[in-house]
Amino acid sequence: MIRRAAIVMLCWLVGAPVVSAPELAYNLEAREIAKGTWVIEGSTGNFSRDNGGNIVNVAFVITGDGVVVIDSGPSRLYGEALRRLIESKTSEPITHVLITHHHPDHAFGSQAFDPDTLYMLDGAREMLEEEGDGFSDNMYRLVGDWMRGTEVVVPANTLEPGILDVGDHRFQLLELTGHTGSDLVVLDETTGVLFASDMVFYNRALTTPQSPGLMIWAGELARLEELPYRIVVPGHGPIVSDDSAFRQMADYLGWLYQTLTASASRGLSASEVMQQPIPHRFDAVEGAEYELIRTTTHLYPKYESSALVLLPE
Repeated sequence: MIRRAAIVMLCWLVGAPVVSAPELAYNLEAREIAKGTWVIEGSTGNFSRDNGGNIVNVAFVITGDGVVVIDSGPSRLYGEALRRLIESKTSEPITHVLITHHHPDHAFGSQAFDPDTLYMLDGAREMLEEEGDGFSDNMYRLVGDWMRGTEVVVPANTLEPGILDVGDHRFQLLELTGHTGSDLVVLDETTGVLFASDMVFYNRALTTPQSPGLMIWAGELARLEELPYRIVVPGHGPIVSDDSAFRQMADYLGWLYQTLTASASRGLSASEVMQQPIPHRFDAVEGAEYELIRTTTHLYPKYESSALVLLPE
């Protein structure tokens, strides 16, 4: 603040115009994908100062007796823009903000909502308490001023797997583990919309550093595919009304697993794994090379350890 004041005074003394930093705004737009069900689609890129961390799909459902929000976005500014957007679509109060997991792009807009409306799985709440400040520091480095005024808010309300009835909608809440160890997926049984959160990525490479295991994730993905959905809202990537997101996810997970397993059995170094070519069938998957590096960094040591155990004495 002192430095800025000095610059302003200097400009005034020499007669130069004072140019303020541009006002940041997310300019969110929602698309209705089923009656009363709206989705705001984020970029499939990485966090940057250009996108303000707006890389996530966020949704809200107008139930007739209140609004259910799925995730709150990456910052206080995003959460405030989301709340204004909801208020422009309905006069119903926001009664539930369901945070699917503890990653910042899904959880850091919660500050904009009434604390009594915030809900999260207990395991995810614990991880947000433990890791939230570290994530926050990283977000400030990655997206800068878009994070102004953002503070980590841990929901006071705990979600349990089961049924949540709000208005004329019946939501099935599932707790899975594949992405972070505690991942909420929401199936709106009334409309058939599956809010898959980051258990499903589509045309966007998976973020795997906190996954308990790629095959655990693959098994849970198969379980999700059996649900009676009509529309799938991935955590990242375009919305689909068929099984294409599941097919791509299963194929990509299988390729990652086979690549890491085979590389470890051959004794390849981590740097050699990172240089493995991405199959052309994944050309539409944004960020594949970058995420292969991250996956190798975080997960490959476990595959190397397993390969060593299998070596004959």
